[in-house]
Amino acid sequence: MVQSTDPQTADQTADPTADPMIEFKRQVAEEAAAMVRDGMAVGLGTGSTSAMMIDALGRRWAQGLRFVAIPTSERSAAQARGHGITLVSFATHPQLDLAIDGADEVERGSLNLVKGLGGALLREKIVAAAARRFIVMVDESKLVDHLGSHAPIPVEVTPFGWESTARQLGELGARVSPRMDRDGNLFVTDGGNMILDCAFGPIADPPGLAADIRRIVGVIETGLFIGRTSEVLVAGRHGLTRLVAA
Repeated sequence: MVQSTDPQTADQTADPTADPMIEFKRQVAEEAAAMVRDGMAVGLGTGSTSAMMIDALGRRWAQGLRFVAIPTSERSAAQARGHGITLVSFATHPQLDLAIDGADEVERGSLNLVKGLGGALLREKIVAAAARRFIVMVDESKLVDHLGSHAPIPVEVTPFGWESTARQLGELGARVSPRMDRDGNLFVTDGGNMILDCAFGPIADPPGLAADIRRIVGVIETGLFIGRTSEVLVAGRHGLTRLVAA
């Protein structure tokens, strides 16, 4: 992995009383949106930073930029439509030029990720896998030495038999909790599935754990994104840094 520091620094005109994390998200969102060019097919992520990125793309669309997009969630789709952005499907665009998304954790060195706290991990991984380049936007608090240090690993599972699936995930060493929505009901993904949040603690072998999870019947996808990241944009106190996969 090669690390390089972008000469761009924090916006000196930013409100000094603003939440610095919001400002960091804004910086990486704007930087990522600037990577989209006319004629591209782009994957649009899900989450608070991705929402800022979609708004930035909406402003560029209003200025004349033209591209097509595949969103990773229904709420990202609704936001993009609100800006007039043209949405397509994999039927017409099986490969994307670029996919842009956030992450819950980024492992230093490998650029492996934890994603899915926003509930869209399956669609996010499908979009990332279809992209020639997968760009990730984070603030510096998301960088970790070992995945699982701060975030649980979301695992998308079939509703039928989820209790059995949860038991088997627990046998791998996880503390398993079914995701609940704001009303206290079981969370349902856009694909009609459930998410089990699995706290493993710091993970010594993310690829091995991802393989073990995928072998459990009932598991649809895991929030461990292994070997998929092209570049990570990191905003922090010292400006914007780019981490590039070797």
